[in-house]
Amino acid sequence: MILDWASATPVSALAGGVLIGAASALLLVFNGRIAGISGILGGLLKPTASDSAWRVCFLLGLVASPWVYSQAFALPVAQVSQGAGLLIIAGLLVGFGTRLGGGCTSGHGVCGIARLSPRSVVATMVFMATAMLTVYFRHWM
Repeated sequence: MILDWASATPVSALAGGVLIGAASALLLVFNGRIAGISGILGGLLKPTASDSAWRVCFLLGLVASPWVYSQAFALPVAQVSQGAGLLIIAGLLVGFGTRLGGGCTSGHGVCGIARLSPRSVVATMVFMATAMLTVYFRHWM
């Protein structure tokens, strides 16, 4: 494996990690909620009046963030090499895995591990092992 150090962005990666951690901590401290995206989005499927506003604001912030970033820095060029059908199947599998795993990678990996949740530690290890095996088989097989 060769790392492309010329394309590495450790400062922006660190800044992004700090912002994600800070947003997760602030949501937990001020709202008592965990910043798992699937749970936030899922809560809008059966909305309650007192619970919808923060969910909508959080999701709007996720969608608006790339635009805000693009006002100061160039966004990386995204290249999608697969067709729409495969992307739809992949999205459905991610949704199925989120339900099966009791939350998404952001909920378990960022928030659950920070709260020392054993379930989240195991879930994140499974996510990472699966990702590593997928890359291995896609790349080498």
